[in-house]
Amino acid sequence: MSADGADAVEMRAALVRLRRGTGLPVAFGGLMTGGTVTGGTGSVRIGELSGAVTGALRGLAIATGNGLGGKALALSRPCAVTDYPVSRHISHEYDAAVAAEGLLSVLAVPVVVRRRVRGVLYGALRTAQPLGDRTLGEAVAAARDVEQALVIRDEARALLAAVGGAGASGSGAGGAAGSVTGASAGSAAWEEVREAHGALRALAPRVVDPALREELLAVCGRLASATAPPHVRDVGLAPREVDVLACVATGATNAATAERLGLRPETVKGYLRSAMRKLGAHTRLEAVVAARRAGLLP
Repeated sequence: MSADGADAVEMRAALVRLRRGTGLPVAFGGLMTGGTVTGGTGSVRIGELSGAVTGALRGLAIATGNGLGGKALALSRPCAVTDYPVSRHISHEYDAAVAAEGLLSVLAVPVVVRRRVRGVLYGALRTAQPLGDRTLGEAVAAARDVEQALVIRDEARALLAAVGGAGASGSGAGGAAGSVTGASAGSAAWEEVREAHGALRALAPRVVDPALREELLAVCGRLASATAPPHVRDVGLAPREVDVLACVATGATNAATAERLGLRPETVKGYLRSAMRKLGAHTRLEAVVAARRAGLLP
């Protein structure tokens, strides 16, 4: 799935949550494509609609500072109006589209990732009445969902790029693109790849986009098999058991592993005990070594 496709999935999910949580009949929004709204410039194109009866809003390019959404973008905070057509607190570049959809009370919440505005969510009524704090809170929560999804995707893309860079650097991480010798596997570059492998394994379950999640896991598989012997036995570890071992292999404690994977420390211990039993290992180190020999870890 392309970045634009992933954006659409995240935005649609947020709009459904916004309408369900607020009871507002209309929700719409969009994200930047290939950039961010910074320095008071830029625009967000409305790409997703929920509950709309016309297509008047679709494709609108919301410029920073223009209209309600543009004000939210410029201020990096939620904004709302009770009667959009006559509000004196916003400019009116988009009145025709808003009127075509019959919207009156409207709120706009910016999507902000690491202090950079990446998009905007709207919720609206076709009657002129105040939108209370609960409604605003639910809209903000929906925007936070999108922000978290973008953070995860950004981290995933950065890790994939880091793995690719390590592979291109030569000796240590050659396994990212091909075979790895025993000597190179112990290099500093290969240790970086192992760190990236653990981070990717921890990140993958949190990725909503199925195509990106499969891409991450595929890279993990390539890295893990790079140093494996030609013939390995299938030890049948569960995905979460491999996730735990990938963290342990980087030297993480049970507590640190639990925090990274979003699990309870006791759950981590349970997965580790189960993995050790399947691998015939008596210590954490033995389990990591056995998992590497089985082609489960790089």
